[in-house]
Amino acid sequence: MLTNEPTLRLTVFLTLLLGLALAEALAPRRAREVPRVIRWSNHLALVVIDTLLVRLTLPIAATGLALTLHTNGWGLMNMVAAPGWLEFAAAFLLLDLAIYLQHRLFHAVPLLWRLHRVHHADIDFDVTTAIRFHPVEILLSALIKLGVVALFGLPAAAVLLFEIVLNGTALFNHSNLGLSPRLDGLLRRVVVTPDMHRVHHSVHVEETNSNFGFNLPWWDRLFGTYRAQPRDGHQAMQIGLDQFRSPADNRLDQLLLQPLHPTHRQT
Repeated sequence: MLTNEPTLRLTVFLTLLLGLALAEALAPRRAREVPRVIRWSNHLALVVIDTLLVRLTLPIAATGLALTLHTNGWGLMNMVAAPGWLEFAAAFLLLDLAIYLQHRLFHAVPLLWRLHRVHHADIDFDVTTAIRFHPVEILLSALIKLGVVALFGLPAAAVLLFEIVLNGTALFNHSNLGLSPRLDGLLRRVVVTPDMHRVHHSVHVEETNSNFGFNLPWWDRLFGTYRAQPRDGHQAMQIGLDQFRSPADNRLDQLLLQPLHPTHRQT
C-alpha cells in the first residue's frame, strides 16, 4: 500500500469527488448561486497549482518522512515500546487534533486568515469547496503536518490512512448533499457532516468561528467551538464573505491575488 501511495490517494480522491458530485446533483441541500462550470473550473485549476507547488517545493511527503523516521528510530513514538494498534490510534488522533488546531490558527492570525479566506470566500458550498485553498496555505499546511510527523515519529501506515480519510471526509462535509435530520444526527457523532460544517461557512463571524473540525467532530465539542445549527437555517443562511461576492472574485487570478486585498470587518 505504501509503495503505491500516489496512485491510491489519487484514485480515492477522484472516486469520491465524482461520486459526491453526482450525489449532490441528485439530492441537493441548497440551490446554487453560481453555475458549476465557473466555480469548478477555477477550483480544479487551483488544486493543480497547489499540488505542483507542494511537489516542487518539498523534498519529501509525510508518509516518506514517517518511513525515514522509523528506519532511524527518530521521533517520540519510535523511542518508546507500545502496541502497534495503540500507536496507530494515537497517531490518527494526534494528526486530527493538529488539523483542528491549525484551522483555528488560520482564523486567529490576520496574515494566515488572508490566505485561508480564499476558502471561505466561496459563495456556494459544494464538494469542490473542499479543494479551494490558496497554494501558500496548502504549502504551510504540508509543513505543519511534516513537523507533527517528525516530532512524534508517527507510523507511516497511520499517516497514509489519515491523509486518505481526511481527504474523503473533507469532500463529504463540504458537499451540497441533503441528508435527513436523523441520519445527520447519527453521523455527526463520529464524523463532521455537511450540515455541521456548512455552519462554519456562514457570513456571520460567530458562526465562521465555530465547527473547525474537518474529520472528527469531537474536538469542537471538547474545546467549546461546536455550533449545532446556523441561526438563519440552512436554506436561508448566506454562505461566504461579505467582502468577496462579485462573480469576478471566483476567477483563478483573483483567487491567487485575494490575500493581497485588505481585510474588511464582517457584519
